[in-house]
Amino acid sequence: MRSATAHKLYENDPRFEVDSAGTDRTAKVVLEEWHLEWADAIVVMEKQHRNKIRERFPQWYEKKPIVCLYIEDIYDFMQPELIAILKEKFEDVWRRGLLEP
Repeated sequence: MRSATAHKLYENDPRFEVDSAGTDRTAKVVLEEWHLEWADAIVVMEKQHRNKIRERFPQWYEKKPIVCLYIEDIYDFMQPELIAILKEKFEDVWRRGLLEP
């Protein structure tokens, strides 16, 4: 629900074009190579997600900025606490220029 919430929060933000996919094969939308090719930068919620990208798509891992927000999988979709954490961490990443290709 973290990525889905982030997608919802930023889907109409003029600074970004967003998409959302999961690294787990049981995700509603499973991360595929075209997602990584399309993206200028990738934001993941946990270090294990970055590691899965490195294992499954090493060519894109080396080419794209990948930023980890370190947000645990303990929240529901659009939960107020999750929204606050996402906004704080994502805006910090944006201000620091970490999403630049």
